[in-house]
Amino acid sequence: MKFCSKLMVTSFLISILISANLAYASNDKIAVVDIQKVVSGSKQVKALKDEQYKKAAELEKWLEVAQSDISKQSTDENKKKLIKKYDEELAKKREINSKAYNKKLNEIDANVSQTIVNYAKSKGYDMVFAKSNVLYGGVDITGEIIKLIK
Repeated sequence: MKFCSKLMVTSFLISILISANLAYASNDKIAVVDIQKVVSGSKQVKALKDEQYKKAAELEKWLEVAQSDISKQSTDENKKKLIKKYDEELAKKREINSKAYNKKLNEIDANVSQTIVNYAKSKGYDMVFAKSNVLYGGVDITGEIIKLIK
């Protein structure tokens, strides 16, 4: 009997806490952002992609010159040395391009994140979630963020 009354009191207290949490949560101002849409609409990302295409084209031209140079060699030994040299140069070029790309991508990501934070604070949002992680609810601020990013 004593156990049942303790259980009922505990259950009652838990239900009050849950209700209080739900009431508190309903006062939160929550927004969602479609990150993929923001990124795909970003001029910075478009410029980065264009830059990558140009670098790829330059690298392709460089490879054609290297292949031509290798094919002009008269001995297999000279060809092997030249292939080794060009392979090392290619690896360096790719590493430099990759580091530059990742650095710029991280800068863009930081810019997008900061823009979202600043917008959310200015509009009084308590939380902002990626739209892909939310099944239902929240005010979609994607359009506003896209305008600010451009």
